[in-house]
Amino acid sequence: MAYELTEMKKAGIGLIVFGIFFTFLAVVLFFDRGLLALGNIFWLSGVAILLGWRSMLSLFTNPPNYKGTASFLLGLFFIFVRLPIIGILFELYGCLVLFGHFWSSIKVFLYHIPLIGWIIHFISPP
Repeated sequence: MAYELTEMKKAGIGLIVFGIFFTFLAVVLFFDRGLLALGNIFWLSGVAILLGWRSMLSLFTNPPNYKGTASFLLGLFFIFVRLPIIGILFELYGCLVLFGHFWSSIKVFLYHIPLIGWIIHFISPP
């Protein structure tokens, strides 16, 4: 396998999955602010553990990524001032801008997961 999964990376992926789950649960429960904040905390800590603290800091402070960083932080601000729908939209846009260049790596990683890899290969062949 091309990617080495250490225990720390597995924990980071788990935290990211928990963050996405809590954010989804918050959206289903009519944009509950507490669950959105918990999802953001899990997601950010998972990204920090998966990439490493220095890589995460350089990702967020890299000049081409300023637009995504500003959008994500503005989304966090809107969630804390009780405008969760607008905050989620800003956060989604920020995540797409920040992590848009990782999609090819994520797709290669997902190909190696048994059921998900088969579905991705069936939908879009490499």
